[in-house]
Amino acid sequence: MPQIDRILQLLDAGTASQIILEAETPIHCVTATGTKPVGQQVLSRQQVLSLINEVAGFDDKPSVQAGAGIRFLYEWNTQRWLVAQDVTTDPEAKLKVTIRKWIDRPASAAPILTETPTVPANEPRLAATRVPSADDMARTALETLFRTQVARGAADLHLRVGEPPILRLGGDVLRLEGEAILTDDALTAMLWSIMPDKNKAEFEAAWDTDFAYEIGGLSRFRINVLRDRNGTAAVIRTIANETVTVEQMGISAEVQQLCHLTKGLVLVTGPTGSGKSTTLCALVDLINRSRSDHIITIEDPIEFVHQSKKCLITQRQVGVHTNSFKSALRAALREDPDIILVGELRDLETIAIAMETAETGHLVFGTLHTSTAASTINRIVDQFPADRQEQIRVMLSESLKAVVSQTLCKKIGGGRVAAREILLVNKAVSALIREGKTVQINNVIQTQRKLGMETLNDALLTLVKSGTVAPEEAFLKSAEKKDMAAKLRATGFDTSALSNEE
Repeated sequence: MPQIDRILQLLDAGTASQIILEAETPIHCVTATGTKPVGQQVLSRQQVLSLINEVAGFDDKPSVQAGAGIRFLYEWNTQRWLVAQDVTTDPEAKLKVTIRKWIDRPASAAPILTETPTVPANEPRLAATRVPSADDMARTALETLFRTQVARGAADLHLRVGEPPILRLGGDVLRLEGEAILTDDALTAMLWSIMPDKNKAEFEAAWDTDFAYEIGGLSRFRINVLRDRNGTAAVIRTIANETVTVEQMGISAEVQQLCHLTKGLVLVTGPTGSGKSTTLCALVDLINRSRSDHIITIEDPIEFVHQSKKCLITQRQVGVHTNSFKSALRAALREDPDIILVGELRDLETIAIAMETAETGHLVFGTLHTSTAASTINRIVDQFPADRQEQIRVMLSESLKAVVSQTLCKKIGGGRVAAREILLVNKAVSALIREGKTVQINNVIQTQRKLGMETLNDALLTLVKSGTVAPEEAFLKSAEKKDMAAKLRATGFDTSALSNEE
């Protein structure tokens, strides 16, 4: 139930003729004996906006949030109420909203407004008169959860039938207290209220779909909707409204130098949820600020929105602007690109086109779900039939310029930080790839730290030494646990609790 319904009970009972919501002031009601406060809680500007935004029609929400001044009708308890927000374009000015009964409504009028009512001459013309529909209310309920997600700084919001909303906060899942258990009907209605028609059809056919959603001034969200044994479910990832920078991400100078390449293949890898998209966003932003080129991104869905700075940026979404990664990548060669970002190298053909594109004088960025540099190379080669693998090794040895494999670790005191394995392809690494000796790549990385290379275990150890990450967390995130335990012991950390897990 919208919070404002509780306030309207005062008007409906006849004890007040008007309610006043004003920033930096408690709620007031106008009675026959004067204006009186309702409670002692002082409302902030954002609280007033949230109360009104919750009941405003979908088309009216932008005006409410912008403080543009608006009037609309809201229906509650078979009555219509006039909600009037003053113009407050100055962010420092006090926001004021008044609510009163719409007295000209005939007693027999239908409960849902379908026509614009006749407005008396002494009333300003209404900016909107649409009463929130069931779809609006479902969207508002979902957006309220999105606002909670952003306010709490959660990376993900999990919605499951039979559970309250669940946040992933600092790497842990946390059930929201005081929130109702979700039913299949309620959750489906919420997701359907924001899902594009294309994705509705895709979900009905395959029971999985991905799309992006944006709340202006708040954030963008990447949404995956699925079916599990209890019904509809969803995972919503918070995406910052603004692009992140390499400085904010703590990306090393050697990795930043990859943005100055004119051709080649650069891979950012890691498990799902390891921040690959955020790292790529920072690299694209650096190119956008430092070069004068044409960047084409191919994503599913578009996550970070880049505004062209020195570069010209073309962003295409699979399923909306193109049919597939491979078709968009093939078409990109006719679109005068300098840099191409492929959101995911999903199949053999996409990988092959990406390597060919990198060889023909373009810089290509891509992602894979692999945990180390060596496993990334093996994954690419293994995608191809045995009779082509030797040729692919040769192509990869010439086109691959770097692999950045990362994982997110819980920080001591809260939050998460990325640990990155960095492989920069030089002549030695190129020879190992060509000869199929990827097992030796880790040794090259360890002996070439002066060039900016670093193994994942060394990156984790650095985070432990700095007091950023606990030894147990570093061990858990390591791909080579025996080596990680040995490094921790050599540095003086107690590994007795890890001995059974090596």
